[in-house]
Amino acid sequence: MVFLSSLGADQASGTGPIVGLHAAEQRLRAIAGLNLLVLRPGYFYENSYGTLGLIKHQGINGGATDPNVSMPTIAAGDIGAHAADALKSADFSGTSVRELRGPRDLTMTEVTRALGQAIGKPDLAYVRFPDDGYVEGLKSAGFDATAARLFLEMSQAFNQGLIRAVPGNQQVRTTTSFEAFADSFAKAYRAAP
Repeated sequence: MVFLSSLGADQASGTGPIVGLHAAEQRLRAIAGLNLLVLRPGYFYENSYGTLGLIKHQGINGGATDPNVSMPTIAAGDIGAHAADALKSADFSGTSVRELRGPRDLTMTEVTRALGQAIGKPDLAYVRFPDDGYVEGLKSAGFDATAARLFLEMSQAFNQGLIRAVPGNQQVRTTTSFEAFADSFAKAYRAAP
């Protein structure tokens, strides 16, 4: 079995929605005789689509992650390709963990700069929102209060370095650059109302 988890799933608490993946990993590990490959990717490039409206209508990018925290990031398509290859090759036995990351780790400042370049707004700024303002923004976007708090906790976990590589796990760097993703983001930006 190949299970899509997340960096940070080694932590039993303090990582927001990733805690559910920790629990799922523990349940799967308890199945006798299961050959299990756990994929723990970093922060998806595609999460940037969540701020497309903010960028389009407010002229800023923002969130609760500190602007200069370096985060493992990755394209979702690279995760899918790696999972498919692992299933085809069945090159794992017992339980193993592979941490998947794009070509380089990025800060939100670097993410915002690349998005700004792609959409023709090279001065696009990233704003670190106050925690309460971030939660209220998520709630106004349709999140319930519990989910909004969990996403804040996940950002705080990045800020505190809880979501990171674990020594001893296999590390895999993938090839899709954030700049390649930013070109796709720019198309969505231009098409958005």
